Amino acid sequence: MYRIFSDGGSRGNPGPAAYAIVVEKDGAVVFERAEFIGINTNNYAEYRGLIAGISKAIEMGIGDVELISDSEIVIRQMKGLYKVKGRNILELHRDAVALSSQISHVKFTHMRRHEGLIPRADALLNQELDRNV
Repeated sequence: MYRIFSDGGSRGNPGPAAYAIVVEKDGAVVFERAEFIGINTNNYAEYRGLIAGISKAIEMGIGDVELISDSEIVIRQMKGLYKVKGRNILELHRDAVALSSQISHVKFTHMRRHEGLIPRADALLNQELDRNV
């Protein structure tokens, strides 16, 4: 089974923002990437990371994936437990839902910042912010 860890953040809210994803299969990292996304909010960056993870799963032809984020709000929104209110976030949420429907089995998991490969994703996004700020 594949697990994709995503993290997003901004320095200021809004502020310079980036996201990162780390793809793991059977305990080994098989892909990682970070991207600077300009001036945005933290939640925007978290969603962009999730969407990048879903898109990577589709690109890799993964049919069974666990998408993991340290953003409790994003995961709860993807599970339908929280409403999505912000207009720009609503559009990202709709994109994430539409993309995830292209994967046969998707599980959304919240994980604390210090667990799993979240620290690696966090380090990657901070390196990206350091390069661009």
